[in-house]
Amino acid sequence: MLIELDFQSDIPIYMQLVHAIIEGIATGELKPGDKLPPVRTLAADLGVNMLTVNKAYQHLKQLGFIQIHRKKGAVINSEEIRKADDKFYKRLFASLRPLAMESVCRHLTKSQFLTLCSEIFEEIELKGGKC
Repeated sequence: MLIELDFQSDIPIYMQLVHAIIEGIATGELKPGDKLPPVRTLAADLGVNMLTVNKAYQHLKQLGFIQIHRKKGAVINSEEIRKADDKFYKRLFASLRPLAMESVCRHLTKSQFLTLCSEIFEEIELKGGKC
């Protein structure tokens, strides 16, 4: 899996890494049981601090996307990823709300906003995405 980071982005590097790995899972590029590179290796490959990669892995673990084993390292969760629950909906709402507000301020219509969301889903589905 190719991970591209934007060092000029306002999005923290660890979150870009989290997003890239979740995208790999969503598109089926990363499958349950697949091993992620060791922290040290991925940090060196990406040119980032090991703490950044470790923070991303810990965040993915908290979200239930990976398991971290002492001997095996970080592995894509082989158990079914938890379905959306109230906690997820609240987090999703909190994440989308500022984007919707900015969209309104920038004169996007509801239809344009929803079209962008649909395009993202379609892109994932075209890549074979289903968790």
